Amino acid sequence: MVKTFGATKALRGVDFVLNRGEVRGLVGENGSGKSTMTSIIAGFQKCDSGEMFLEGKPYAPANVREARDSKVAMIVQEIGTIGGIGIAENMFLGEIQNFSRGSIVEKKKLHEEAKKAFEKIGVTTIDTSRPTTSINLEDRKLLEVASAMRCDPDILIVDETTTALSQNGREIIYGLMKKQVAENKSVIFISHDLDEIIEVCDNLTVLRDGVMIGDLSKPEFEKNKIQNMMVGREIKGDYYRADYDGSHGDRVVMKVEHLYGLHTLRDVNLELHEGEILGIGGLSECGMHELGRAMFGVDIMVSGQITVNGRKISKTHQAAAAGIGYVSKNRDTESLMLQAGIGFNITIPSLEKISSFGIISKAREKQYTQQQIDALSIKCEGGQQKTRALSGGNKQKVAFAKWLGKGSQILVFDCPTRGVDVGVKAAMYRLIEDLKKNGHAIVLISEELQELIGMSDRIIIMKNGRIEGEHLRSSDLSEHDLIREMI
Repeated sequence: MVKTFGATKALRGVDFVLNRGEVRGLVGENGSGKSTMTSIIAGFQKCDSGEMFLEGKPYAPANVREARDSKVAMIVQEIGTIGGIGIAENMFLGEIQNFSRGSIVEKKKLHEEAKKAFEKIGVTTIDTSRPTTSINLEDRKLLEVASAMRCDPDILIVDETTTALSQNGREIIYGLMKKQVAENKSVIFISHDLDEIIEVCDNLTVLRDGVMIGDLSKPEFEKNKIQNMMVGREIKGDYYRADYDGSHGDRVVMKVEHLYGLHTLRDVNLELHEGEILGIGGLSECGMHELGRAMFGVDIMVSGQITVNGRKISKTHQAAAAGIGYVSKNRDTESLMLQAGIGFNITIPSLEKISSFGIISKAREKQYTQQQIDALSIKCEGGQQKTRALSGGNKQKVAFAKWLGKGSQILVFDCPTRGVDVGVKAAMYRLIEDLKKNGHAIVLISEELQELIGMSDRIIIMKNGRIEGEHLRSSDLSEHDLIREMI
């Protein structure tokens, strides 16, 4: 299989075999070709050359519908739903005519079938009559899962889906994967979490720079070996900080006082210090993501206040002006404009740096963009390239660059390493550590407990919208210490 995008060779003659009754892991660095290859298998796009065979017969789906008719379904890495329509309408996208009499849609029948699809995967809490924009990222992913399983697929492709889910959501995916194997069907499972790969997969295929590096069977799974195959070099030691002093400046740069939100937050109080990495963790509905949004003025609060160096913050433009940068967990819909160029995304918060008297200097814009691309080693064809064409890790670097270039001294990172490979993750940890040393204050919101323990000076655990516990950096701190307060 060969696929190119402009000057980028995404797949360079890849050979791939999937057997019945197996969960085959597919790993590689961002940009290695994993999502490109599986999207071709699932009918999202066509390869430039090469051929596919399904059950020994030629297979070349013209679109996703044809692939699903052949019982091949894919749950994509990023958002695969349309925000402007209802949940049930998303479930049956392209099939609404099956629920119509003339020009009238039989809503009752539509919602009944959507409810059955959710129940088939064990989800009973989602109201199918609601608009899709009213549900969170996790429920949108579960909507995609239910939609994919409607065709009773022989091949289920799971592309980085578990990173967007809580433990309960992950268990739903794992249960469906076990069911596939029990019924002699197959799964292609893409994840950057090697512990997860080792746990759930039977065999493993490794891609690097669009080339198939090799296959491993279960007895050959070993983390360092897999990492070495992925990046072409040995990665030694931990990604995380080596120190345990947890020191930071005395100056309080942000203060949250008696914060109440419309839905989740309940009397939240905290302080953030100069040169501190403040970790915030908990289960998916604990309020940690809402707290991050509140810190940047995205969500309206009922009462309480947030102050930055004595200035009250309640709107995004106030937060940005006060030196706050925010990278959302929902990167592709809230942190970036995918249809725009890389340079546009990087410069949008910093127009004053590249303009005079309200007129943007193209030369300064190009220079500024290139400086940020070089500083974060963003793999791209240049600042004019569309952001949507980048791999997940490089998109995340663009989201970082827009605030680092602006000079934001307070950085709120919500699940910053979600969907990035081992090499990019290590680079991000080093960057966060360097930012701390330079006096930046960082809020690290994460669903990965090891990430919180490994990087934070102080960890706050949230539950039911409140702060349940607080822990200082220590070599003795364990996941069990945090879990006890989360559940």
